[in-house]
Amino acid sequence: MKIALIGTGNMGEIFSSIARRAGHEVSVSIDGSERDLPAAELADLFLNVAVAIDFSSPAAVLRNVEACMLAHIPLVEGTTGWADQLEAVEALVSEHDGAFVYGANFSIGVNLFYRITEYAAELFARFPEYEAFIEEQHHSRKKDAPSGTALKLKAIVAHHIDREFSVASTRAGNIPGTHRVGFDGLADQIVLEHTARSREGFAAGALMAAEWIVNKKGFYEFSDVMDKILS
Repeated sequence: MKIALIGTGNMGEIFSSIARRAGHEVSVSIDGSERDLPAAELADLFLNVAVAIDFSSPAAVLRNVEACMLAHIPLVEGTTGWADQLEAVEALVSEHDGAFVYGANFSIGVNLFYRITEYAAELFARFPEYEAFIEEQHHSRKKDAPSGTALKLKAIVAHHIDREFSVASTRAGNIPGTHRVGFDGLADQIVLEHTARSREGFAAGALMAAEWIVNKKGFYEFSDVMDKILS
């Protein structure tokens, strides 16, 4: 299928490589030169594509969503840091009867980690002597803290454990994305950990979401897509 790629940085390059290996074509690439285009003009560039992937910036998300809805193509939103615009984005998608997938993390491994964390939190909720905690580490170039993935893990744990617990963030050097969910008791400590080795897992998940959303309508979080695929 033909894909429009919005954002041609490092993540965009990795995605393009994975998409080509899977037999797809990135037929439209939107780089910094188009960053100031209004949504209607950007939509005109999306002719004859099946789906768009956005790896640009939080400030551009609303414009990019509007452009894709005007072009009547689904959008997979790979950018994070725009949670304050979630309601506006959902309203745009609904208004145009469009299709949209977003996620704190598109890594397939991370989304399986979410499910492991949920099961663990459900178990430890029965034993109040254990206290939960979350730790995440990233390279110093990542600005949002806690990460979107850490906030998603917090929500999962909090769904089962209603006591306050710590979420700690570290930004330093070139640390790969690392997330830990722990349960600490008087006699022992249990720690679940996910460490990203590269961004390929993220790109592979975004491509899986793109393949899934074509010819569908609706507003989806990537974990919903994973549920449907796993079922």
